[in-house]
Amino acid sequence: MLYANAMSKLYGLIFDVDGVIADTEAANAWASIKVFADFLGLEGVVRKDFEAGLGRGAEEYVKAGARTHGLELTEEQIEKITQLRQEYFLKVLKEESMPPFPGVLDLIEKAMQREDFRLAIATSGTHEKSRAVLEAANIPYKKMVYIHGDRVKYKKPNPELFLLAAEGIGIEPANCVVIEDAPNGVQAAKTAGAKCIAVTNSTTAENLQQADLICESLVEVTLDTICSLITGG
Repeated sequence: MLYANAMSKLYGLIFDVDGVIADTEAANAWASIKVFADFLGLEGVVRKDFEAGLGRGAEEYVKAGARTHGLELTEEQIEKITQLRQEYFLKVLKEESMPPFPGVLDLIEKAMQREDFRLAIATSGTHEKSRAVLEAANIPYKKMVYIHGDRVKYKKPNPELFLLAAEGIGIEPANCVVIEDAPNGVQAAKTAGAKCIAVTNSTTAENLQQADLICESLVEVTLDTICSLITGG
């Protein structure tokens, strides 16, 4: 792996998508609840049932919801449910706007104006699904390194996504900050050796204690915040 020389003082900023870029978790849960009702005939499913699968990709998200209701799905069922779930999600995205969370675009735009910052997207979501979210939220992802779930073998909490993102921008993980919203993502970032800012868009601060910084909104985060986390200043 070739990384930038530490003396060049480059900083990496890596964004998760679901629950960080935009409020996708409500749509993810709605699509999953609908699939569970339509495909499995399972009623009474709620958003919290999927919490253990947050940030781990579609299959683990679905499995988490099923286990909450005492179900162990077959591989065939999981494949069908995740396919339908994505179809339902994309349908929602076409019918409803999905603006970025406050502070997201501002942080990205300011970092892009700095010569000492490199940016990446790293998400467990599929290419089709995550790209749809990024485009709906007007994120300039084509100017960023973009690692999606279709490109990795292992999903969070495995660090593979973030290690690939750091490699893609050419910066050591220790000089990168990952922005996450889920415990599995925070764990993956820390295992990769990066710093992590957790935003409480999808779960409580108590569930994100492993992060280096926890905030309610990215409006609270500046580039100085990023630099200080990395340098220990």
